[in-house]
Amino acid sequence: MGTLALPALPDGALVLVDSAPIIYVLERHPRFAPRFLPLFERQAADEVQFAVTTITIAEVLTGPLKAGEEALAKRYRAVMNSWQVVVLTADIAESAARLRASLGLRLADAIQAASAIAINADALVTHDRDFSRVRALNVLR
Repeated sequence: MGTLALPALPDGALVLVDSAPIIYVLERHPRFAPRFLPLFERQAADEVQFAVTTITIAEVLTGPLKAGEEALAKRYRAVMNSWQVVVLTADIAESAARLRASLGLRLADAIQAASAIAINADALVTHDRDFSRVRALNVLR
């Protein structure tokens, strides 16, 4: 699996990042982290801006908390808090419901997509194939 194609992502782009890419990079997954690392390097260089949903925060923190790694969860939370956090509003929930109804997305995926649309994200970065049905977004996987 090669690295993520990023040439279409201009400097200053706002990118909503799904849970899996964050987990892969934070946990240095040997197979999948290298795919997403260039995007995280661009973010660290202030070339792109990251946004995450409250769903992502919950999903990313689950692993460390399940393992009893409170300090690790705190570090992960600090990283994600440095990015734009998209809160689930009633409007985003309704948009997610519409995406679920029309595209058959799982609830968490529909919330991710609706959140990206709500903040006018330049892209949604994921490792999930289900997002390929969302035509209103630039989905990078």
